Amino acid sequence: MKMDSFLRCHIRMYEYFGGVTTRLVCDNLKTGVVSHPREGEVVLTADYEALGGYYMTAIMPAGVRKPKQKASVEGTVGKIATAIIAKLRNETFYSFSDLKSAVYRKLEEFNRQSFQKREGSRYDAFLEEKEYLHPLPAFPYEIATWVYGRKVNLDYHVVFEYNRYSCPYQYLHKKVDLKVTDTTVEIYAGTDRIATHTRFPAGRKNQYSTHAQDMPDQFKFSPWDEHRIRNWAESIGKYTGEVIGRIFGGVSIKEQGYNPSLAVLRLSNKYSEARLEAACEYAIVNGIKRPRYHHLNSILASNQDEIYLEQKNARGKNSAPMGYLRGSSYYGGGSDGQ
Repeated sequence: MKMDSFLRCHIRMYEYFGGVTTRLVCDNLKTGVVSHPREGEVVLTADYEALGGYYMTAIMPAGVRKPKQKASVEGTVGKIATAIIAKLRNETFYSFSDLKSAVYRKLEEFNRQSFQKREGSRYDAFLEEKEYLHPLPAFPYEIATWVYGRKVNLDYHVVFEYNRYSCPYQYLHKKVDLKVTDTTVEIYAGTDRIATHTRFPAGRKNQYSTHAQDMPDQFKFSPWDEHRIRNWAESIGKYTGEVIGRIFGGVSIKEQGYNPSLAVLRLSNKYSEARLEAACEYAIVNGIKRPRYHHLNSILASNQDEIYLEQKNARGKNSAPMGYLRGSSYYGGGSDGQ
């Protein structure tokens, strides 16, 4: 089991219980337990230990090769497989919400079934023990992933999953670390948290989360500005200027257009200005509303710009007006030839 799934199972378990147990007895799987020696302390993984600390519960792995310490758990897993998975195996579900609802109903039925050898049910036994649970924290535990060594770009943003998050301009060109949860992206310089953003949903690309205080207008951060970038683009050609204009037209703060614009213009160093102009023309003519580096680089790498120019020139030759044609009498001599 992967760490992310392992921890989420614990979080959902406590939410279902409506409280936290004083002790938690787990198996000795490597996801949660690093070592369990006969003598000495049990060593848990850092993430699992952090979860136990957050919920204020003592994580106590079952003894190694002590099956009786977890016999009831193993048996219950088999019974749940029969009571839920087996009973639903012939049903068809068209959404995860429908599947979850069906599993929840079967689980409630299973918990409320009377014991065969004693009075009550699993639900009754739970109600008797519920008063011993500790209250849940105000917010559930958030699983965090660290991304190290991300460089702060020219526009004072850091890229994560194709989206950009701003940080203070003092960290331009420096490397920072990202702490990413399901809902937030926190930016750290060493041990100092320098910015916090709401994380963009999965599937969103080329979005900006910008704090105005990170990029004050009155401070000149770099030798590049919109005017200089536009002049460079227009010196290459009309279509290149149009592409850069569309990039700046699609951002809320002009600094957000610096990095994508320069990435486009630097393609002229690799392929030549003429080819970049042709690639920009090809992109615009073919309906790309906001051409970016990846569009143009793909066009240039596959030589689509050169093919486009050849076809364009060929069409121009075929549509050119025909020259003056002399009749046969001109070459036949006689009065017409004088």
